[in-house]
Amino acid sequence: AEILAFTQNLHSEEREVGTIEKYLRNIQAFAAWVGDRSVTKETATAWKERLRTEGYQSGTINSMLSALNKFFTFLGWEDCRVKYLKVQRKMFRSTEQELNKSEYLRLLETAHELGKTRLALLMETICATGIRVSEVKYITVEAAQTGRVDVALKGKIRTILIPNKLCRKLQKYAKKRKIVSGEVFLTRNGKSLSRRQIWAEMKGLCKKAEVAPSKVFPHNLRHLFARTFYHIYKDIAKLADILGHSSIETTRIYLISTGIEHARQLERLYLVI
Repeated sequence: AEILAFTQNLHSEEREVGTIEKYLRNIQAFAAWVGDRSVTKETATAWKERLRTEGYQSGTINSMLSALNKFFTFLGWEDCRVKYLKVQRKMFRSTEQELNKSEYLRLLETAHELGKTRLALLMETICATGIRVSEVKYITVEAAQTGRVDVALKGKIRTILIPNKLCRKLQKYAKKRKIVSGEVFLTRNGKSLSRRQIWAEMKGLCKKAEVAPSKVFPHNLRHLFARTFYHIYKDIAKLADILGHSSIETTRIYLISTGIEHARQLERLYLVI
């Protein structure tokens, strides 16, 4: 009953579906582990230690604890909340996960070669606007005509601008598919594309495009947009607004360079004679 009430509260806060699913998955994992024992700060701390011994990464553990702490706060069990693990701020990201522009272009080319026009245009739309995959539904025929759309998420409204060239492509695509109004990206049955379907279709391009599957998922297109925008304009505050981030710290995570870039920066210091 508590979990159901918590779920309803998350929906009322307009949390993303993926976020809600993650919270519930983490809370249910804790509930299964705790069993018939009383829920106390001690049992919650013991679960944290169990996750550490099972080899979970610090960031993953903190993410799971965040869900649990939010649940405790909702129930008024403040004394059960547990402290997060201290994690050193990352200086650079793994090259195995970062999608670069040439790989992105190969994915687009492969999608066109395979006749996946919708997928190619969808990837271009996410990458050229920086929207979340959950915001794809806001890309409508009307938005393509005006070049802008208001997105409501997490109790906030932000305006997304759509580049002129992309507007023309979206309108041409909609006209060809006989979509006169509403969402542009639909299934054959006229339903919204699910996050899972988009994810799966993108993964299907990896082998032919010769891009590592670890780099190919919708959110990485948003990351590529962020890095490209910042490289040109160097305005992190404006980028945070465009992405819909409440904190610039979140935006900063998007801009962490790869280990290779970090090494090049060190070389350019010319401190080794």
